[in-house]
Amino acid sequence: MSGHATPIPMTARASGPLNGVAEVPGDKSISHRSLILGALSVGETRISGLLEGQDVLDTAAAMRAFGATVERVGDGEWRIRGVGVGGFCEPDNVIDCGNAGTGVRLIMGAMATTPITATFSGDASLRSRPMGRITDPLALFGARAYGRRGGRLPLTIVGAADPVPVRYVSPVPSAQVKSAVLLAGLNAPGETVLIEAEATRDHTERMLAGFGASIFTEITPEGRVITLRGQPELRPQAIAVPRDPSSAAFPVAAALIVEGSDVLVPNIGLNPTRAGLFDTLREMGADLVFENPREEGGEPVADLRVRFSPTLRGIEVPPERAASMIDEYPILSVVAAFAEGTTIMRGVKELRVKESDRIDAMARGLEALGVRVEEDADTLIVHGMGPGGVPGGATCETRLDHRIAMSFLCLGMASKRPVSLDDGGPVATSFPGFEGLMAGLGATISRDEG
Repeated sequence: MSGHATPIPMTARASGPLNGVAEVPGDKSISHRSLILGALSVGETRISGLLEGQDVLDTAAAMRAFGATVERVGDGEWRIRGVGVGGFCEPDNVIDCGNAGTGVRLIMGAMATTPITATFSGDASLRSRPMGRITDPLALFGARAYGRRGGRLPLTIVGAADPVPVRYVSPVPSAQVKSAVLLAGLNAPGETVLIEAEATRDHTERMLAGFGASIFTEITPEGRVITLRGQPELRPQAIAVPRDPSSAAFPVAAALIVEGSDVLVPNIGLNPTRAGLFDTLREMGADLVFENPREEGGEPVADLRVRFSPTLRGIEVPPERAASMIDEYPILSVVAAFAEGTTIMRGVKELRVKESDRIDAMARGLEALGVRVEEDADTLIVHGMGPGGVPGGATCETRLDHRIAMSFLCLGMASKRPVSLDDGGPVATSFPGFEGLMAGLGATISRDEG
């Protein structure tokens, strides 16, 4: 089953070229953070371009449960009246975060240094995901966590009554861990310090500074050392959410592999900590051009022009790039299947603990579709079959994972035979308009209900 409904089987078939403008949704990472920081500020924050996928709507509902006023006032337009740092009230009911791994982990951090208790749950996929990497550093502030074996949801957090600042060296390159620690540090006295050996997406640092927090980053031999001074009064903001590069990855990839395609994807966020996929695609020979580069709301953006690229070649993706494109490896493996030669993706063990084990999900699906793959705990290798060379003709398991679902639908647009999904319902968690957008470009996607 998908997270909130019965399964929705889908099939993608080859069609003519993809052409037109792909208006992808707002950035999911920034949308989550906008709602949480708006709820922690004093006064009214206005957000435009918010992603209205289920993951983000679940975060909005959570902020209401903690006492903030959160209202939708138009299409992508939201208004939040915050309660201030340390102002969260105790929720009356369990906080249901659906499929939102980012949402639940950031919310845990935001409430962990307030003396309240909250219980978190979610769908079957989220309940299977480990939370120890979040609850361990939160315990250093004084918070306590009680959950299922392995630190899995449902899980109760008892916030620290007398929080202390921490100095934490992140053991994994994870923006979720970093963000949870920094959000917890907001209501701790003194300075909280987070050290990461590899740079991860820095939306939290940028947005905290925008809301008025005292935060600065140093590059040292240890890595990036981020220092946050606790107990600020955050100022409300007007936030224009750029379009999500992770969502843009799907029409971009489809255009690269469907013969004759020419697609414009406007207003895409190009934060350097998120742009690894586009760098990788260009190294593979993709016809991908950034037009009209500019800055909006403190984030670099541009319009992406992408055309069918019949001379894609396999490469070895540098493992140090993984943090800047961790969510894009599933769709990259699809592009790799249509390239000439072998694409090697190392340093990707983080994919094992996403909404699904994404390495295994993509490997098994690609094999079913006729593509030769290899894997180990930290590596995925795809042996490309060239333009139009993937046989297709099988049904893939999406495992309640929106990115797995969209990746295989894109593959079906260019394979010799159709590609089916056991359940396309999870797509709505991050990209509710995916089917309509791709159909508008010329793709053929059908729902196989009944």
